[in-house]
Amino acid sequence: MVLGASSSIARAFALEAAAQGDDVLLAGRDTADLERGAADIRIRHDVQVEVIDFDAEVVDSHDAFVDAVTTRAAGFGDKPLNVFLAFGLMPDQSAIDADPDQAQRAIMATYAGAVSVLHRLAPILEARKSGHVVVLGSVAGDRGRIKNYVYGSAKAGLHAYLQGLRNRLFRSGVTVTTVKPGFIDTTMTWGMPGLFLVASPRDCARACLRYAKKGAEIRYFPSFWWVIMTIIKNIPEPIFKRLSI
Repeated sequence: MVLGASSSIARAFALEAAAQGDDVLLAGRDTADLERGAADIRIRHDVQVEVIDFDAEVVDSHDAFVDAVTTRAAGFGDKPLNVFLAFGLMPDQSAIDADPDQAQRAIMATYAGAVSVLHRLAPILEARKSGHVVVLGSVAGDRGRIKNYVYGSAKAGLHAYLQGLRNRLFRSGVTVTTVKPGFIDTTMTWGMPGLFLVASPRDCARACLRYAKKGAEIRYFPSFWWVIMTIIKNIPEPIFKRLSI
């Protein structure tokens, strides 16, 4: 199941999973777009693909969504339910500073919505006693930076939540992988100044699938971001607050 399936990384992930023979459940708001993507996957890889409506920001709809997932999953037989969560919202920090309501929406779409749906899916995963959960975090969550600290705080909260969820689901044989990408060539990053070493969505999707198969816990993508963020995290606060990064 791909949550936020219209994003470029999610599309690539769905295609890569299908190429390995996995059936796919695409979840997102733009179901017309997802139906087109589903048709493409079926033609390319001859696997079962379903589309289901999902909105991370409308948490009141998540109970009904999980009920629908349970019904749809029954049609896939006894196969493990693997979850890839790829949604988030990153307004420009200056726009958030001008309109604080955008901060609430970024937190809802990036953190609260993810917690809401994952916590409802957890009992299903526990009952099946198998499967993988892979969630796109971000290097932005490793330290609050002046350029995107609201989005970064949402990702930081998500990272902490996933640590606890990992401990919980481990007892049922389910792995939880947090992937922290650096700059990826997506609509979210398009036009942002100062980007460097930008990776492709397809390479990120392939890495996420590989991490899931290995049951990895926390991974940076590309891997050199671990070095970059280790340096950034260890800059003393009196120095860091004077930097424009």
